Amino acid sequence: MHGGEARTWAVALGSRLPDVLDEVAGALRADWPDYARFVVEHRAEVAGAAGPVVERLLQLRVEDAGEDFPGAMERDLFEQIGRIQWREGREISSLLTAFQVGARAFWHHVSTLAVEHGVGARELAELAEGVFLFVDRLSSATTRGYVREQSESGAARERAREELVDLLLSDRATIAAVHSAGSRAGWPVPDEVGIVLVQDADSLDRGLLGWFDPTSLPVHRDDLTGLIVPNPSRGGRRQRLATALRGLRAVVGASVPPQLLPASLRIAEIAARLQHNGVLADDPVFADEHLDAIIVHRDARLLQVLRAQVLRPLEGAVPSSRERLVETLTSWVRHMGDRQAMAAELHVHPQTVRYRMNRLHELFGDSLDTPDIRARLALALAWGAPLDPRATTG
Repeated sequence: MHGGEARTWAVALGSRLPDVLDEVAGALRADWPDYARFVVEHRAEVAGAAGPVVERLLQLRVEDAGEDFPGAMERDLFEQIGRIQWREGREISSLLTAFQVGARAFWHHVSTLAVEHGVGARELAELAEGVFLFVDRLSSATTRGYVREQSESGAARERAREELVDLLLSDRATIAAVHSAGSRAGWPVPDEVGIVLVQDADSLDRGLLGWFDPTSLPVHRDDLTGLIVPNPSRGGRRQRLATALRGLRAVVGASVPPQLLPASLRIAEIAARLQHNGVLADDPVFADEHLDAIIVHRDARLLQVLRAQVLRPLEGAVPSSRERLVETLTSWVRHMGDRQAMAAELHVHPQTVRYRMNRLHELFGDSLDTPDIRARLALALAWGAPLDPRATTG
């Protein structure tokens, strides 16, 4: 249409805009009540913005429509609409469908007016093509805004979560700081958290733990791979963790308040070392079930010195005899002198146990009956992997 005719049409359509908006609101009301309410509440603003757009649309020759159609102002506006749609947690498909509903209502009035003015078929077809090109490009701008906001929000969320993980694993984690960082990361701060350490880093990338709790926080560091899990001891989660982690040689730290996670991590790291060395055989290892072994084995060098010290009376025995005596002494400590239980564990006759204990009393003297010596023997011998006497005596 030429300029004068387009303006005349725009005026005529403008007079129908109230009816158009009523029809659009009615069509949206059943499935998109929020959009319908917006049209009703902002009727004057929508009608005022529509006038110039309608006139430009009526002047459009589709074959001349470049990438700058619609104009930058309209594209920016609809891109912002797409961004808002993402921020409010709405699906983009519902908004695009609402656009189509509005376009059909608009076209119904345009086509009716065209028939009333005797517009030819060719002009009517070109007008239809222009209307739906306009809607298609505005839909594309909306989708672009939605996707950009989604991408930017996702990247910002990941950065915030990485910062949250760094805070939780640091000694700066006050409860106030954790709540502030959790709010930025969109992470509801739980009452307690646990650290899961895995040897197989690929297990996290495969999403093995994703089904356990989507609010778990992955930990990827050069020296540490694992997961921070909310409330790992509640509501059957412990058993679910055990099932998910089986076969991964994983360690689950004690459940603690978020600001105490670094202390739980240090214990879990010791448990992971003991698992690697064969001291702890569980798979997975729950650190809170092995605190005694962790305390005893946390400093391997000190334990080695203690073992050498308490086993010094055996230095004069020949190696084969020394090995049997250490095995018997360890069983004696574990079973508190119950010779029947010792014989069953050692797979020997009770009389053999009696003979070996007599020999140990000869070597240790009255110290075996001293509570302090018994306590030291328990620390040195009663936990962990089988003891190699050659590594602790001589």
